[in-house]
Amino acid sequence: MPLMVKLSTTLRKQVPDYDPNLGLRVEFVPQESAGDLIRRLGLDPERIKIVMLNGRSASLDAELHDGDRVGLFPPVGGG
Repeated sequence: MPLMVKLSTTLRKQVPDYDPNLGLRVEFVPQESAGDLIRRLGLDPERIKIVMLNGRSASLDAELHDGDRVGLFPPVGGG
């Protein structure tokens, strides 16, 4: 079962053909971490502020499992 990846705001522009309504279905790779997935997608891990794994906050070191839902969020600015 593939991973389902949802990207937030500015990250969407960095992945070609990303559809915010559908997300991104990505092949599951055993023993891959969230940080490994981020690099595989061509994103800079330093630009990711929040990783959500199946609706819960996770670290870049979190190991992914078949069928996981991954949400990636950049830092948010404001004032």
